[in-house]
Amino acid sequence: MKNLNLPNALAFARVLIAPLMFMLLVNRDLFENVHPSWLDFFAAFLFVLASITDFFDGYIARKFEQITELGKILDPLADKMLTLAGFLGLMILGRADPWAIYLILTREFFITGLRVAAVGEGKEIAASALGKAKTIIQMIAIGFLIMDWPLASAILWLAVVVTLYSGYEYIKEYLK
Repeated sequence: MKNLNLPNALAFARVLIAPLMFMLLVNRDLFENVHPSWLDFFAAFLFVLASITDFFDGYIARKFEQITELGKILDPLADKMLTLAGFLGLMILGRADPWAIYLILTREFFITGLRVAAVGEGKEIAASALGKAKTIIQMIAIGFLIMDWPLASAILWLAVVVTLYSGYEYIKEYLK
């Protein structure tokens, strides 16, 4: 019963929101009577809603001592599902550079694997401040790209740089 708490429910909500947002981005033919700008708006709304749950699930878990083993797995998984849905959907729409997405996703998978390996060795590589900043910049990039706002591409490439550098920091931490 310890795993049935609000932070884990919020993380699970992100798991459910991610495919809905992806559908709005890539299955536009299902909504032929809806203007594409409305699909962008609804996808952005879902993304912002999910991003807010990311903040609150961590805050509530720490503040009310509701950190669970399930939450330690579910929270980063939900984050990856959300960013994967956003980045892949935007790449399919032609709004995100495929190389930028490739670099970001490669780093995400590599570092996730590294963190799993660390756990297997009895080490825990906690999320760093730079890792959290990376997530925020990625989320801003996704939001700008969904809405097709100016500077979206520049923010995406900033996210690439921060993502790769934070990956380097995780590797350094693991090798210590």
